Amino acid sequence: MSDKPEANAYWAANIKIVTWCLVIWAVVPFLFGILLQPVMPGFAFWVAQQGSILVFLAIIFFYAWRMNKLDAEHGVDEQ
Repeated sequence: MSDKPEANAYWAANIKIVTWCLVIWAVVPFLFGILLQPVMPGFAFWVAQQGSILVFLAIIFFYAWRMNKLDAEHGVDEQ
């Protein structure tokens, strides 16, 4: 990738994906584990202990899938 605007577009898309993953990573345990504790104590405890781990794993798989797709779109994939 020698084209500077193309590289900037790639990294802008990458930062956007990372930002959304981090927002989800921060919001899920905070929202379900802390804020919903008075409303749904059992569910909030489960999310804080087990559900957030499942969400984190889903974020990892989503990020890998989306970055492979983004790499292919910008011609920097490993194939």
